[in-house]
Formats: sequence, structure tokens, C-alpha cells
Amino acid sequence: MLSTDKLSIDVPGRRLVDGLTMELKEGECCAILGRNGSGKSSLLAALAGLRRPAAGTVTLRGRLLASWPGRERARRLGVLLQDDSADYWGSTLDFVRLGRYPHGGVGPPEAARALLAELDLAEHAAQRFRTLSGGERQRARIAQLLLQAPQLMLLDEPLQHLDLAHQAQVMALLERRAQAGCAILMVLHEPAVAARHCARAVLLYDAGRVAQGPSNIMLTQEHLETLYQCRLEPAGLPGLFAPLPR
Repeated sequence: MLSTDKLSIDVPGRRLVDGLTMELKEGECCAILGRNGSGKSSLLAALAGLRRPAAGTVTLRGRLLASWPGRERARRLGVLLQDDSADYWGSTLDFVRLGRYPHGGVGPPEAARALLAELDLAEHAAQRFRTLSGGERQRARIAQLLLQAPQLMLLDEPLQHLDLAHQAQVMALLERRAQAGCAILMVLHEPAVAARHCARAVLLYDAGRVAQGPSNIMLTQEHLETLYQCRLEPAGLPGLFAPLPR
């Protein structure tokens, strides 16, 4: 579905990602983890075609990502960025319906309402999007992405602003999409969530170093202490650790 070959990403004076070669297959869910400033969002932007890499290539379905026409690419690839912009002045329902724009128009209101109901936003359908709380806007943005129904989803911190119940709700929805064949790559700050829902993990270390592999191997105490540069105490579940004072 999505692959990279020796992908490198730079910012002035520093390499964030050095020579990443990876492949994301249909129905696979993969997490990207790393410290603040390690390059997670920059990597996701490069994979979405929103940032030019310093070197290497990104391929979507065997074809260079940059060669896909914009609307054709948007039918296959959906992106959720961290930007929590509240500039949209229309209703929450109309905001979600815009998810079908790459397919030639706004989505049917019935499908948008069904997604709003799944995400506990049905009562906010007529409310202006910009007046929602941060967590409500995040769920509306996820509903918009789900209505887009791409074959590949790239999500930058999909759980930001969400309480625990809605975190579980969103992850269950994404898991069902993966089971239906959608490939999902997401930036997460919660190793336990990644361990539970993602079969694979990509860890971004300092100086551009990248490690990847099965989550049950990558999300161990040893790897995570090295990744986050802090001591961790196991908390009884895979990927769940409590940070200890330095």
C-alpha cells in the first residue's frame, strides 16, 4: 500500500529521519512513537506528500506519491494533522460532509449523521464547528476522515484532546477500518495504546536513527527507556509503564 525507500528528512542543521525503508500493507496498523521534536509529524507529512524529503522516495500502490494527481491521491489517502483549526464557520454536519469532496462533492447527510452518532456528536450536528470544544472538534475531524473512506489513513496524534472513553471509542473505529482492509499509520504518545492496537511500531530516536518491528518487540521497557531517555516502571499491561523521576 505505502512504502518508503531510504527516506530522509531534515530541518535546518539537523537530520530528523535517516534512511527509512518501510512498507505498510493493507489492513495493517502501525504506530510512530518518539520524543517531542523527534520528527514524527515531519515524517507523517512527508508520507502524505505535504513535505519534501531530503532524500529517498515514497510510493503509494507501487507508484511514486508525487506522481499521483491531487484528487486521485485524496481518494486513496486520508490525513489527519495536528492542526486544531477552528476557522470553519459552518455546521458540524456540513464540516463532516466535506470528507467526500475528493470523490466529487459533499457526502450524504445520512452517512455524516451516522458517523456523528458513533462519535457521540449527534446533538452537535447543527452547531457551528468552531464553537465545539477541542475534543469535540477532534472527533468531528475524525468523522470527516472516516467519511472520506480512504484506503490509507495517516493520523497525527488522533487521540489528542480526547478523554479516556473517547480514546477507546476512536481506536475501536480505526481498528474496524483496518479489519476491513484500510492501512493505518498513526503518531501516538501512548505506548500501551500502540501495543494494544498496532501490530508494528516505528521508533524515532535522536540524530535521525529509526528502529521498527513488531510492537511486542519494540515496545519493551528497554526500548522505551532508551527512546524517551527516562526510567520506567512496568504497570502490568503490554506497553504500559509509569515514568520515574530522574
